[in-house]
Amino acid sequence: MAEWTDKDERQYEHIKESQLEDGMSEDDAQEIAARTVNKQRRQEERTPNKTTQGTGNPNASLEDRTVDELHNRAAELDIPGRSKMNKSELVDAIRDANS
Repeated sequence: MAEWTDKDERQYEHIKESQLEDGMSEDDAQEIAARTVNKQRRQEERTPNKTTQGTGNPNASLEDRTVDELHNRAAELDIPGRSKMNKSELVDAIRDANS
C-alpha cells in the first residue's frame, strides 16, 4: 500500500483525538480514524486498490450491492464458504445470518 502523507497522518491523529474526546475506546478511535483517512485516499485515487472495501450503502437492498460489498459483509458476519458463493448465494446467506 502507498505510504500515508504527512497530511494523512495529521488527519488521522486529529480524528482519533476527536473520537477519544467523545468517549470512544482507543481501538475504536484508531479504526474510525484509519478508515476515514483510507476512504479519503481511495476517493482521491491515491491508493492502488480500486475495489471497494466497504459493505455498501446500508439503505440499499442487498441485490443492489456489488459482489465485493456482499463478500465484505459476509466476512463481517463470518459466513463460512463465502469465497465460493455467487451473488445470489451471498444475498441468501447474509439474510439467513441476519435473521
